[in-house]
Amino acid sequence: MAIYQTKVVNIGSEAKMFIEEKMVVLFGENAPAELADYTFNIIVNPLDGEIEPGMKLRINNQEYIVTAVGNAVKKNLEDLGHITIRFTGEKVAELAGTLYVEDKQIDDIQIGTEIALYK
Repeated sequence: MAIYQTKVVNIGSEAKMFIEEKMVVLFGENAPAELADYTFNIIVNPLDGEIEPGMKLRINNQEYIVTAVGNAVKKNLEDLGHITIRFTGEKVAELAGTLYVEDKQIDDIQIGTEIALYK
């Protein structure tokens, strides 16, 4: 069951450079100008439940197991559409606004890419 679904609506000119660092930065359509070039802009949608380790993050058809959840991820995602996703498999959330998922190749993200969280 999906607890969150969104789509990428814009891609900042520098957003894909973070993929080499195993991270993706999401921000709602109202990203501040100084951050917009570095983010994948998404539609801000409500979350239906808590995000917990063991859930699955889906980007297009690629799934990633959630390994750790920063304590500000839910609020930031709901309010601003702003989180960082780290594809490092870390089991402890070192940064409050970061969602950690398994260390796996990051699927190509384009305008229209669907992103979802599943139980």
